[in-house]
Amino acid sequence: MKEKLINIIKNALEKENVNSEDINIIIEKTKDNNHGDYASNIAMQLTKILKTNPREIATKIIANINDESIEKIEIAGPGFINFFMKKNYLFENINKVLEEKENYGRVNVGNGEKVIIEYVSANPTGFLHIGHARGAAYGDALSRIKKFAGYNVTREYYINDAGNQMNNLGISINARYHELFNIPMEIPEGGYMGKEIIDIAHEIKEEFGDTKLDETTEFFKQYGLKKLLKKIEIDLEKFNVSFDEWTSEQSLYDSGRVQKVLDELSKTGKTYEEDGALWLKTTEYGDEKNRVLIKNDGLYTYYLPDIAGHLFKIERGNEHLIDVFGADHHGYINRLKAALEIFGYKRDILDVKIAQMVRMVKDGKEVKMSKRTGNAYTLNDLMLEAGVDASRYFFAAKSLDTQMDFDLDLATKKSNDNPVYYVQYAYARISSILKDYNKEVSINKYKTIESEYAIDLLNKVYAFSDIVKSAALKEAPHIIANYVYELANAFHVYYAHERVLTDDENYTKERINMITAVAWTIKNALTLIGVSAKEEM
Repeated sequence: MKEKLINIIKNALEKENVNSEDINIIIEKTKDNNHGDYASNIAMQLTKILKTNPREIATKIIANINDESIEKIEIAGPGFINFFMKKNYLFENINKVLEEKENYGRVNVGNGEKVIIEYVSANPTGFLHIGHARGAAYGDALSRIKKFAGYNVTREYYINDAGNQMNNLGISINARYHELFNIPMEIPEGGYMGKEIIDIAHEIKEEFGDTKLDETTEFFKQYGLKKLLKKIEIDLEKFNVSFDEWTSEQSLYDSGRVQKVLDELSKTGKTYEEDGALWLKTTEYGDEKNRVLIKNDGLYTYYLPDIAGHLFKIERGNEHLIDVFGADHHGYINRLKAALEIFGYKRDILDVKIAQMVRMVKDGKEVKMSKRTGNAYTLNDLMLEAGVDASRYFFAAKSLDTQMDFDLDLATKKSNDNPVYYVQYAYARISSILKDYNKEVSINKYKTIESEYAIDLLNKVYAFSDIVKSAALKEAPHIIANYVYELANAFHVYYAHERVLTDDENYTKERINMITAVAWTIKNALTLIGVSAKEEM
């Protein structure tokens, strides 16, 4: 409808000999039905161009509009043009939803653009914590939304399975394994002390007895990597998060990609040696300081394989790269963009999203430790206490770049105070009505739907495609989460004022179709943020 009104305004301007090619015509959905269905400030935009009072401009535009879908047009305030639409488009949309079902709301703003979204990518040295949970919820929801909006999306987990932290993992597991045989062994500085390390040591003992006491660190590293990575994968699957590709950092070394990047950088003239280390001149590309590629002890920094990994993403045909990093990775943005620029790519090929900190709150106090284990609060703890749906919704409902308090008491409430419960209850209530009615409805004309509550509800359903488009372009899943809450609220308000099942057969059938369309829209929106639509509660 917005696009239709834009074209209507363009045609009206052409009749006034105004070239609309370079004019950004904005159509907004009105917040108050008394001001119509849609509004535009185009008359005020044209004041400087036409050197005329905006209300006079608006009057001329309106005089050139004659479209059967418009009931009336009014000028408001300094020159806003308010459009009151005939409601046929809302009724036609009911049939559209019923026909498209799970595809309702799908748009094509991506035009098949290949996008790779990297998220979580936690070091496989321990369990996932709540910070990873927020990044996982965002990355997965963004992937779903982008795909629904016509992008060709690849979801990637980058496995940090090379470097010193993996050696420390192997040494840490080895030390715990030796302790099980009363053989003391020192855990190095930077080693891992979590319960999961002890559990892995026990598993090795159960499987191999004492036959691995003389094994090298490599054995314990690989054993631990496999176990911890599998645990991460299982927890993420429980959280409704999956990946298309698991890219190993070690594979970048094994394939020669890291060495190739080093060789290519050396040819650019952008590297130099200082204090026995090899540096890259990233300050020439907007970075706050130059970055070390090879330390003075000969070891590669993480930066070098990171460059290779991002170039590998591009080699696979991806046109846009999105990384979802934790709050402590803000300094990675310019250094990665700088490296890509050195290789001849534009900075905006890479988009880095920073997930701000999450504070778990219960009884008004911050929760840092799990009561169950006494260890740091993990993703698994969150799923056990708050549940997957509440966790996914709460994360999705907040913009990623804002710090958030996760209210565990609210997340576990079985009441309308809990937003995810409120939304799911709307879907469950509709499901119950449809189950009670349990008849096939064949009508596609609507003559009795006219109340302000029904029209408001249908307007919310109609807006879904625009919401999907906006969320995809702005890369903001919270737009979907907030929308579906508003849609659920519109249904609850409608249901409080009007019955659905009555003795009037046509009246009832029209409303059965209407609430079925609402149900599909709620379900599709929840699916995009990884939350289930429950038929019973």
